Amino acid sequence: MYFKQINTEGLGCYSYVIGCPGSGEMLVVDPKRDVQEYLDISREEGMKITKVINTHVHADHVAGEQELKSHTGAELYIHENAGVKYNHTPLKEGDSIVMGNAKLDFISTPGHTPNSLSILLTDLARGNDPWMILTGDLLFVGDIGRPDLPGNEILDEQVENLYDSLYNKLGKLPDYLEVFPAHGQGSLCGKGMSAKSSTTLGFERKFNPMLQFKSFEDFKAEVLKSFPARPKSFSHIIETNLNGAPLLERCPLDRAMNPEKFKQKMDSGAVVIDVRDAAGFGGFHIPGSINIGLEKQLANWVGMVIEPKSDLLLVVNSREDYDRMLLELHRIGYDQIHGYLMGGISSWVLSGYAVESLDQKSVQQVKEAKDSGRDFSIIDVRTPAEWNSGHIEGAIHVPLTELLDNGVDIDKEKPVVVMCGSGYRSNIAGSHLANTGHKEVCSLAGGAMAWSRSGFPLV
Repeated sequence: MYFKQINTEGLGCYSYVIGCPGSGEMLVVDPKRDVQEYLDISREEGMKITKVINTHVHADHVAGEQELKSHTGAELYIHENAGVKYNHTPLKEGDSIVMGNAKLDFISTPGHTPNSLSILLTDLARGNDPWMILTGDLLFVGDIGRPDLPGNEILDEQVENLYDSLYNKLGKLPDYLEVFPAHGQGSLCGKGMSAKSSTTLGFERKFNPMLQFKSFEDFKAEVLKSFPARPKSFSHIIETNLNGAPLLERCPLDRAMNPEKFKQKMDSGAVVIDVRDAAGFGGFHIPGSINIGLEKQLANWVGMVIEPKSDLLLVVNSREDYDRMLLELHRIGYDQIHGYLMGGISSWVLSGYAVESLDQKSVQQVKEAKDSGRDFSIIDVRTPAEWNSGHIEGAIHVPLTELLDNGVDIDKEKPVVVMCGSGYRSNIAGSHLANTGHKEVCSLAGGAMAWSRSGFPLV
């Protein structure tokens, strides 16, 4: 039996390629939208992709079953009650798929969604007992799937399902089973995932805090304490996956635009994402643009900041950066990407169009201004856990997700210094505040990390 885990960095997504060299067949579980890696494996290993399975309707990334079907003609599978609108073969608990020596047995494990499946995987060449289980978004390494995404109206039912799937359905399975989840560290489908990519049921039963409760009531109380932020993109992604994502070649053509054409698109309502680093954006940027730099988890931040069906324009340093951004955006269903600024920000400046700056203040400059009694606000956009670990005295805590949704209740004429952990999120927040009318906004270069390393106190 052939088995391979595929990691989609940034989104924290895992997909799986399973096959039998003897029969020449292969299938893919929970594929990402850009499918070339699966096609390369198929060619290199000499196995044809004949089936594609989604363990559930994903909320955090656009699935690749339509792309794979268009390339290979593969048959598509998903839970019988998933509600998808594309042609598929329905699956239910007790169903099996056999490809040569690879056998997949399906278990209904609702909780993350009402219609989720886990997959027991057996190598028949080695025996009749399963070796591993693909748990989808039910059980992660060190955490469990969040139950809130389908909506508050069924949240209580979802929590009950989650408990039953984890404690009863999986509870009947042996400790030795290897666990391969659909997500790892970086995903927003859970809140405490390990960086490890796999585990065993026995290890999770011993060390996963969400599997230690003696009663359902205690489990429920902990589950409902808090949920990770829900990006704007999730509802759009769910809708896209229910309908079946459009093929990528049907999305608007990418193209380089001269400054005049770029400005025309902006004036028509397109949103500009500037993917340069904090210093580059801080020096000069196009008025109204949002800075979301090319960091590992940029797709999650795009999903927090930008409406999913927006027409998008990009400011990049190179064509390579544009291609990477295009890939990241397609993975979360942001398909209305109309092009990038040819020649970068320099071409915009040389064309004589207006520019703005987002000052990057050093920790020394901010400390001196604070000590001298200057009247300004420090807005700390880190998470509650980061804030509680230490913050600048007198700072105002407004987590970034809350600031993006509700703004901040301060005088827009008053100077603002925005800070985060390292300076990445503060530029997102700073560009947002400037675009919503705050007159004097700057970002703390290096954030809390630079502040503490400079020897300045945190309280």
